[in-house]
Amino acid sequence: MNTKLGLLPDEAAARFLTTGVLENSEPLPFAAIDGVSESTPWEAEPVRQLFDEAMKRFAPGERTSADAWLAPVLHATLRLTRREASDSRIWNHLALRLAPDYVYWRHMSRGNPPRVTRTRFSGPFHSQAFARLWWAAELFRDGPDYGPVVVACGNQDVLNTVLRLEVILHRPTAQAIIRLLDGDVVRTGRQVNALAQAVNTAGTTLSYEAYAPDTPRDVDAYRDWIEELGSVLVPYDSLPTGPSDGRARPASVDALTALFKQFLADLPNAGQTPE
Repeated sequence: MNTKLGLLPDEAAARFLTTGVLENSEPLPFAAIDGVSESTPWEAEPVRQLFDEAMKRFAPGERTSADAWLAPVLHATLRLTRREASDSRIWNHLALRLAPDYVYWRHMSRGNPPRVTRTRFSGPFHSQAFARLWWAAELFRDGPDYGPVVVACGNQDVLNTVLRLEVILHRPTAQAIIRLLDGDVVRTGRQVNALAQAVNTAGTTLSYEAYAPDTPRDVDAYRDWIEELGSVLVPYDSLPTGPSDGRARPASVDALTALFKQFLADLPNAGQTPE
């Protein structure tokens, strides 16, 4: 294995994702992948160890449970700026070169024949196997606290639906949704999806930033957190500590929590049938 992570272009990734590769019936051409990948300064081994640890901790039958454990430690280990994390090439490389075995383990379907959806290897940030976990950690953490990330990633409907919403870039909105989940106000997948739709629809006419203003993120604190990585051991058995770049404004989270509860009250059939 290369000692550094790489950047694998989308077009190249698409060529390598043959039907045989998606069905895990033919190997990925690692030498060819290396030939078209651009090198980076990021160490590969600490990231690779995370995937090995996840596959040891969780049986195949509980593989979805790995998301809530992996998202915080991946974010705390692979310390990227948002701009760097927006580059799909790094996620392509993680999936096709560093840890394709994890993608097969986590996302192989039960079809005939079993296969992995192409976007799990190379796709939008809310679908790609590793990008979705990193971004879930980035968007749902509350400053240094990864607790809300565990709640978010413990619900597949949040990852599959809420993570796609542009409104969760507003931190109080993201925290209000997690508060409703953590408080057991939202329980079923149907409720999660109904709430997501209501929040997103209301966001087209109501400015959440004006209704529930947030404090600016401390960009310097985030940069300091990135630079301290070499002197910090990311724990596996407890939550790591995220960047101290500020928490969502509590009064704004309170206001949006009350508003979103009202949205649910106006949708009396949302999620009332157990799934």
